[in-house]
Amino acid sequence: MEREYHKQTRKTASVIFLGLFVAALPAVFCGCSKMSGYSNESLFPADVSSVYVEMFDNKSFRRGVEYELTDALAKRIEAETPYKIVSNRDRADTIISGHIVSARESRLSYERQTGRAMEKEAELRAVVNWKNLKTGELLIDNKSVSASASYSEWQSQGFRYGSTLAANNLAQKIVEMMEKEW
Repeated sequence: MEREYHKQTRKTASVIFLGLFVAALPAVFCGCSKMSGYSNESLFPADVSSVYVEMFDNKSFRRGVEYELTDALAKRIEAETPYKIVSNRDRADTIISGHIVSARESRLSYERQTGRAMEKEAELRAVVNWKNLKTGELLIDNKSVSASASYSEWQSQGFRYGSTLAANNLAQKIVEMMEKEW
């Protein structure tokens, strides 16, 4: 009797395992038809070799953030992409431009007794364009992007410090937008 019970249990377990295996099989091979393996191809468009970074316009009431963003973007492009930054617009393959829509600060935490802000956040929002000057194609067309960074006046950090960090974060996001879609 006990032997027959174990036999029945093994049979039930085998049927359950087979059912799960058959059910999982389509999920395992789903999407594999287009897969061609690993690639060391660049994530950035290959027909571009140089970029002219135009000074960003500033439509916010905070002055100076356009310089911080333009400088951070040029440095990020030079360091993290295969592109060369050129200072002459006529010699560039592409041009990247845009405008800062807003530069805001908000309070993240307060000091209990005085109500003074302990930690603040600087947020920059921009609209970006990237145009291929050879073909006239817009590689990035009026895409909105934003980034933020926190700072503390208790640590002798002001809005300028926070906006510089936010500009660096925003430049990083813009460089990520320059990558080809997968």
